[in-house]
Amino acid sequence: MEERCFAAIDLGTNSCRLKIVDAKGRKVYQDSVPTKLGEGLQAQMMLTPEALDRGMECFCQYAQILSKYNVVKIRAIATEACRLAKNAGDFIRKVYEKTGISIEIVSPYEEARLNLCGAISHVREKTPYVVVIDLGGGSTEICLATNNANPEILTTVSIPWGAITASDAFGLATYNPEGAKRLSVEINRWVEGFKKSSNFNGVVQDCCCVATSSTPLRLAALIKKHSTYDRDKCDGLKFNAKDVEKTLEALKSMTVEDMAQNPCIGERRSNIFFAAVYMFNDICSGLGIDSIIASLRSAKDGIVEELIKNDKVNQISQGSARSQNLGSSSKNSKVKK
Repeated sequence: MEERCFAAIDLGTNSCRLKIVDAKGRKVYQDSVPTKLGEGLQAQMMLTPEALDRGMECFCQYAQILSKYNVVKIRAIATEACRLAKNAGDFIRKVYEKTGISIEIVSPYEEARLNLCGAISHVREKTPYVVVIDLGGGSTEICLATNNANPEILTTVSIPWGAITASDAFGLATYNPEGAKRLSVEINRWVEGFKKSSNFNGVVQDCCCVATSSTPLRLAALIKKHSTYDRDKCDGLKFNAKDVEKTLEALKSMTVEDMAQNPCIGERRSNIFFAAVYMFNDICSGLGIDSIIASLRSAKDGIVEELIKNDKVNQISQGSARSQNLGSSSKNSKVKK
């Protein structure tokens, strides 16, 4: 019998990620495509024709990959770019018509919850609390939760700026003092609001910080002086907030071409990496965080874990129902005799 598989697709503002696992949660296939869905979004809050083409091409490619496996359950989500874009509904409809993949635009809270489910395994029960920072292409989610087997979300915030949107809106492909100052004002306003609503100052000493997305993983590679970028090797690496500050200072003197040639940044991230690191540094500084764990595990991992868990519950329920039906049939046959 062909092995049953479960799949998750996470359509972000910069990348689209696919993960397929077997019934035991073991990775069968994983991929990330730089769709750059949010590129040019800020101008009219519309997904551009080029972005739509890249997105459709990605889902057609993923549909072909999914057809090679016995995928019994799939969940595909879309985040900030589709939350903002006026034409996101048309895009989602066309993807379904062409590929059969149904995309769900999730709320910032649901996005934060799924990231928590995926990333918490790095720090489970090491401290009473965990804060998860997900710095995406179009928005940044910060989530404070209890750090146990069944984490409870205490407070979340969705900062409406990510690597792509901040780079575009504040002119921060490279260091720009005026743009950087304006971005800091924005980020600090949201961080202060999060701290007040969560009483974060009261729990920061009892809190582990996990950061998901490409930015912290690439930062870890830079800080650890890796000769090449390998996201799997960066998964779970720990680094200090002071190292982020030092890296940011080095980035201030780099051009887009310099960043493109750096093996830990690369051409695909060269025009958005500075803005992402600048934001990340402001967030860590504002929260008073000393150390961070970079996580490759994120929303896609949270999705497949929940699909497997729900499937097991359904199988148990169906098995129980079959047993009851058999028992009922047996009783009925005795009555007929």
